[in-house]
Amino acid sequence: MAFRIFSGTASKHLAEEIANFYGYDLGDVVINRFSDGEIQPVYGESIRGQNLFIIQSTNPPAENLLELLLMVDAARRASANHITVVIPYFGYARQDRKDKPRVSIGSKLIANLLTAAGVDRVVTMDLHAGQIQGFFDIPLDNLDASAVFIPYIQNLNLEQITVAAPDMGGVARARIYAKHLKADMVVIDKHRERANQVASMQIIGDVKDKNVILVDDLIDTAGTLCKAADQLVTEGAKSVKAFVTHPVLSGKAFENISNSQLSELIVTNTIPLKQTHEKIKVLSIAPIFAKALRKIHNYESVSSLFLK
Repeated sequence: MAFRIFSGTASKHLAEEIANFYGYDLGDVVINRFSDGEIQPVYGESIRGQNLFIIQSTNPPAENLLELLLMVDAARRASANHITVVIPYFGYARQDRKDKPRVSIGSKLIANLLTAAGVDRVVTMDLHAGQIQGFFDIPLDNLDASAVFIPYIQNLNLEQITVAAPDMGGVARARIYAKHLKADMVVIDKHRERANQVASMQIIGDVKDKNVILVDDLIDTAGTLCKAADQLVTEGAKSVKAFVTHPVLSGKAFENISNSQLSELIVTNTIPLKQTHEKIKVLSIAPIFAKALRKIHNYESVSSLFLK
């Protein structure tokens, strides 16, 4: 079955890398905009009967999500056979439950929108909450950035490594890193008064004279992560490196990183960096996505891409 890889505007560079690893060129699609900003995607080639991979992260602005939905709708109306959307960063994943009165469950709404638009399969990476997979009634593959991060950490040849989970929800992720690095693990217990603001923080475990590896799925304002790094150093850590999949980096994020005890922040290119920074290093996850797309197209298992 013939297939094509297309990209939205938010993930163009990553899509080009993925297509290059796969050995194909990106398909021809033009995103037109009317004078008032209205979006109209137009495929420049026939996609009738083909399997499509459409690559687009749904980080803000919300137009990125709308553009993806319109691309799916256009593909369905052009008689594409099977549509897989590749969403390296799944936006609105932090809104995964009703944790207070009168709020939306945004990630469930996004799942409904994608399904209604005509998506047959979703491929993403490091969902903020694993239960989001249950919001979909179509197949979803949640890839893991640890396949890139762990080999990088091993090549650093650090001694006395301790892996830190930034909160109770990150314990399962940190445990995978600790297992493969043969390292101890600590947990940071934090209490929030409101979004993006931590009221209190406590380190559960010993980090004295340790090189701490702090792992998380996303970094937004960087306030919490930087506060955690500072607390780890205060309690005796020799160094703190953070490995975070999605570099949202909004607000005073870059300023917070500059003023923190973080020695290095390693992220992936699921979201393009807004600016370069001396403490930030970007690792490409294009090879993982390229392998996943090949396996999906060939009806092979993608479980070999996961570290367990």
